[in-house]
Amino acid sequence: MEAIIKTVVALCMFINGELKEHRIQGSVSDCLKHKRIAERDKSTNMMYRCGKVQAELETNIDGSYSIKKIVKSK
Repeated sequence: MEAIIKTVVALCMFINGELKEHRIQGSVSDCLKHKRIAERDKSTNMMYRCGKVQAELETNIDGSYSIKKIVKSK
């Protein structure tokens, strides 16, 4: 399968300054909404960020995409 490289909006979770998880969001406003929700229950060593990133995507079983790895942040 070929790698799909695309610019997407991602919500990224950092723990102790290290990127641990990233999720594709539909828009910047969706990302900021989910960031606010996540920050309500976060622990002190967690940080969330929204941004456009160039990512390698993989196709899920249902045909949707998820981020395999971030190639470049913008």
